[in-house]
Amino acid sequence: MTRLILFGAAGRMGKEVEAAAQKAGDFEIVSRVDVSGADGCLPSLDGVTGGADAIVDFSHHAATKTLTDYAVEKKIPLLIATTGQTDEELGLIRAAAKTIPVFFAANYSLGIAALIHAAKAIVKLYPDADIEIVEKHHNRKLDAPSGTALSIARAISSVREGETAFCYGRGGQMKRQKNEIGIHAVRLGNIVGEHEVLIGTDNETITLKHEAHSRALFADGALAAARFLSTRKPGLYAMTDLVGD
Repeated sequence: MTRLILFGAAGRMGKEVEAAAQKAGDFEIVSRVDVSGADGCLPSLDGVTGGADAIVDFSHHAATKTLTDYAVEKKIPLLIATTGQTDEELGLIRAAAKTIPVFFAANYSLGIAALIHAAKAIVKLYPDADIEIVEKHHNRKLDAPSGTALSIARAISSVREGETAFCYGRGGQMKRQKNEIGIHAVRLGNIVGEHEVLIGTDNETITLKHEAHSRALFADGALAAARFLSTRKPGLYAMTDLVGD
């Protein structure tokens, strides 16, 4: 049985994770924490008693310092499922990973991990191709572009020669630059999440697309990552490690 502290438990994804954990049967939510104190949650980690095998965070990136400080002090593996971290917060995550296992991903979908793998392979075959990424989310999402879109762009950039520039949207008279990756954000309605990668040359276009139909898929992926993380040594882990494992 994997014991979890669920941070952000009163939120939409927190509830999805709790439901998925109950369905899986091999998880126990030992503490439910949410800064709002709603739904019977503890308002802070200070009220947590007892140990856990992992902390699962589906709250907001502003909680990064609180979570990393607590996880390092208690020596509990930490899974972070938020996006929009500042450079300082990313530094805190990397520092914590020197002491405890930390799993950090912008998207916990196995399908997205497969899309990234395929995109990198295709870009290697078409080193001079134009690349555009279009992501769509619901109208309540706080960050743009999405952390997943940025992760896709960075992964593609890692297999291209030369320096890659990211272009966020287009307007006016902006000529496309060589090795540029366009990233476009759409916010409307109740879209769970869509990510599309277009790889084009003068002669052909290849399109890779992933659509999330339910937020439950992210909960399932996070639980798989928490199960993986609870047995790992200190270090910084991502979906590529989980898929490879």
